[in-house]
Amino acid sequence: QVQFVESGGGLVQPGESLTLSCLASGSNINRDQMGWYRQGEGKQRDLVASIGISGRPSYADSVKGRFTISRLNAKSTVYLHMDKLQPEDTGVYYCNRLRDAQRPDSWGQGTQVTVSS
Repeated sequence: QVQFVESGGGLVQPGESLTLSCLASGSNINRDQMGWYRQGEGKQRDLVASIGISGRPSYADSVKGRFTISRLNAKSTVYLHMDKLQPEDTGVYYCNRLRDAQRPDSWGQGTQVTVSS
């Protein structure tokens, strides 16, 4: 079973940038669509960016033009570069295979991103 370890979160001020990393182990993700999800406090977990097998990205409207998702298959790693961060970007960020998003046992610990002045 694949496991994900997310890292790179932290406390930043509005307008600053962060890059998150997601390392997969236990299974090959090279043929999977991958996604970054965000869960704000008291909110549901939402997909903010996804990337296809060929590297084609897709973004939620709220992050379009500010976030960039990428993948490095040789390292089983998916990245999320976030620019111009805003307080509403605050939350725990998770990565997962899109096809596993409904499986409660498929999620890692996530990484906390806090945007505050």
